[in-house]
Amino acid sequence: MTVSYRLLLLCSLVSTIGLTTILPNLNRVNAAVAGCPIPALSRFKRHKVVRGDTLVTIAQRYNLSPETLIGMNPSLHDGSSPSVGSELQIPPFNGVVVEVPQGQTWRQVATRFKVRPDTLFEVNGCQANPRIVFVPGVNWSPNGSFTQSPRPSSATTSVALAGYPFSQAVEVALPYGWQINPNTGEVFFHSGVDLLAAVGTPVEAIAPGKVVFAKEQGTYGNLVIINHNGGLQSRYAHLGSINVKVGQQVNKGQSLGTVGTTGQPTAKQPHLHFEVRASSSLGWVAENPKDYLKP
Repeated sequence: MTVSYRLLLLCSLVSTIGLTTILPNLNRVNAAVAGCPIPALSRFKRHKVVRGDTLVTIAQRYNLSPETLIGMNPSLHDGSSPSVGSELQIPPFNGVVVEVPQGQTWRQVATRFKVRPDTLFEVNGCQANPRIVFVPGVNWSPNGSFTQSPRPSSATTSVALAGYPFSQAVEVALPYGWQINPNTGEVFFHSGVDLLAAVGTPVEAIAPGKVVFAKEQGTYGNLVIINHNGGLQSRYAHLGSINVKVGQQVNKGQSLGTVGTTGQPTAKQPHLHFEVRASSSLGWVAENPKDYLKP
């Protein structure tokens, strides 16, 4: 894939004047999309090069590949070593900054770079129509091409996670994946599954684990998050009440709380919004809960 002039120009701007200058509305966007990760473009850091620093040691310090640093810093494009006193742009993980071409959507960008559309969506803060996006998992190389970074190993292949958050199977109000919001008519990515249940219905842990979050969280409402062995995580949202505390070890089938209508539920009927996420170099990436729900 040939590197575009537009990408190199954008990287030059990023390095020269900083992301906050070319993206003045990021703070406003962050506030508007509650419950989503902070956009990768808002998480860049600056590294001031000191004596003894090399491209390799700087990359290792931030768990990045040298190619990623080269792509983000035009001063390194000719193979030069970073000069003492200079500042380098440090992204939160491997990837490149791309301007979405006029007339295209970020979903087309995801297809072009062979990145999961839902991952690209969340990495960029769940913005509907961003003009500049961070594409994770691809690296710029001096020969003018992009290469795919090694995919993070998935714990789901070696660790079995199976269970159900209710005592019996219920109807699905809204499945995982790209959906049309019944309230607004807009297309959006649904990171979990909505399971219909009456207010007050007990919600159970689908597997043993440790509670790492148990309180109100934006559009999720009352939210409980459990980390399980093998780098997997389950999330239970829109709860009416919470019966567990952070740090508590829970068993499969243990009560976590009750179904409620807190936050901003998508479906109008009372339900539990349930998610499964896998730990990766990009953070907690949403998985299809269907693969883990076993009544």
